[in-house]
Amino acid sequence: MKAKSGSVAEMTTAKPSLVVVGNGMAGMRTVEELLKLAPDLYDITVFGAEPHGNYNRIMLSPVLAGDKSIDDIMLNPRAWYDEHGITLHAGDPVVQIDRRQRTVHAQSGLAVKYDRLLLATGSTPFIIPVPGHQLPGVIAFRDIQDVDTMLQAARTHRHAVVIGGGLLGLEAANGLMRQGMDVTVVHVTDALMNQQLDKPAAALLKKALEDKGLRFLLNAHTDEIVGPDRVTAVRFKDGSSIPADLVVMTAGVRPNIALAKSAGLHCERAIIVDDTLQTYDPRIYAVGECVQHRKATFGLVAPIWDQARVCGAHLAGAGHRRYVQQATATKLKVTGVDLYSAGDFIGGEDTEDLVVRDPRRGIYKRLVLRGSRLIGAVLYGDVKDGPWYFDLIQSGRDISAFRRELPFGQAMCQHAA
Repeated sequence: MKAKSGSVAEMTTAKPSLVVVGNGMAGMRTVEELLKLAPDLYDITVFGAEPHGNYNRIMLSPVLAGDKSIDDIMLNPRAWYDEHGITLHAGDPVVQIDRRQRTVHAQSGLAVKYDRLLLATGSTPFIIPVPGHQLPGVIAFRDIQDVDTMLQAARTHRHAVVIGGGLLGLEAANGLMRQGMDVTVVHVTDALMNQQLDKPAAALLKKALEDKGLRFLLNAHTDEIVGPDRVTAVRFKDGSSIPADLVVMTAGVRPNIALAKSAGLHCERAIIVDDTLQTYDPRIYAVGECVQHRKATFGLVAPIWDQARVCGAHLAGAGHRRYVQQATATKLKVTGVDLYSAGDFIGGEDTEDLVVRDPRRGIYKRLVLRGSRLIGAVLYGDVKDGPWYFDLIQSGRDISAFRRELPFGQAMCQHAA
């Protein structure tokens, strides 16, 4: 009898198991939030596709540009997992989830049972499926391996073509140029960073980057990537072509939902979650670029940190928080170019713009107002008031008292108010 009661005691003291699929920023930030609230609640096992600890993916651009090393951008080195009693299986992605048995199966054949499962599978770069897209020398800009490939190419090759003139594309182009390559950015619309900038700011940005040595082809539709056994050129729909030894695709990402879908979880563009970041299976949560919350998907860090805070609290059993989407801000990390945009900077029929242009100093500001509220901002050349404008957008504060001074920044407005 004694032995029996002992075994029951052992069973009741066993910790529940939390398995995290994805060793990136969203998943590990959620684990950090959980550890703050309930450090001893779970036995935690983490599976990651890459053979490293968790690193800051946003800082890959400075690594490419030569301003930082891989060690500089590590967020959670392997020692961190050991310190917190977390089992890390790096370089061993999960390939199947068995929800009935509550087990995940990894590529290596390893199977681990879970009581709670956190999906943080991120997103996959969209490789434009034109002829030649599988040639050696055609890559995405997503992980440490991609940066290594680019740095190697810069040592032995000259011509780089970056397809996609958004935030990531411009950062990749700048990094490759800093490594000594001739770089052309190919963009399908008539304005760079069209998701984050209005036309006048995009034109200022293009000129500043051209002055640094980058070349641009706008309204350019890639038709084929050419090469016998490695890329040699990029050909466009109009029949023209440019030489290329390296092609970097930065034409957007797609949420990584194959694993969730095959497990029967409800997905649309991404994994559907509620305000607690729970999927349709109450044992399974999801955070980051792989989730869809109230029709929206996410690529910026600020909303993902908010998701991590909410999800970590619910996993810890302190579940009163709700995830609420907020306006987001964008900053460009290209040396010598100051750029900031936030909120709804396009506006509509019921909005008005306050615009300041100082071409001589290369300054442009556009603030979008709806009634007495600031709803959007684009700043170029002078971005020091960006966070203050962002705060006004998020708080919805009435700006009537300093409306006239608003374009001239916080100091002037505080004086007026």
